[in-house]
Amino acid sequence: MKAIYIIIPVIFIWACKNSTLENTTPAAASPSSVSLGQSAVKDDESMKDVVKVAVGSPDHTTLVAALQQAELVNSLSNAGPFTVLAPVNEAFSKLPPGTVESLMKSEQKAVLQNILEYHVTTSSLKSSFFKNGMTLGMVNGDRIEFQVADGKVRINNAATIVASIPASNGIIHVIDAVLLPPAK
Repeated sequence: MKAIYIIIPVIFIWACKNSTLENTTPAAASPSSVSLGQSAVKDDESMKDVVKVAVGSPDHTTLVAALQQAELVNSLSNAGPFTVLAPVNEAFSKLPPGTVESLMKSEQKAVLQNILEYHVTTSSLKSSFFKNGMTLGMVNGDRIEFQVADGKVRINNAATIVASIPASNGIIHVIDAVLLPPAK
């Protein structure tokens, strides 16, 4: 009789262990669930994050391509909050000929990342927050300066905010020029 008390728990434990292994092994081994990052999350019901807003904009295809090349898509798909100063395609075309093509080369990745990080800060700031003469630290460690006059917000006397779009993890301010970090 005592043997039954010992055998039943052993069989139960063995059965549970095998059941757990059978149910978890395939999921753990699935390579598609490992390294895709936050940008791979599919959600068609919630408000879009800053990257998904940019991806959906025909005016930001160059910016999206640059974010992909610089491997910053997953970073900007995270919870944030972020304020992104998003140059339109036309802004990139104002750069000297060959600049964008050069920056998209693998060996220029660090330079491209620095430029793109100069367009992002880690808070969600509406355009009404910006005051004339105000400076703001950007993700790359440099600062930008705002000029506010006649209801228009300019950045570094170079770019003007032409629209603002809220996102689930921050806000995008569409700008009409690419901001270049100060030379070091």
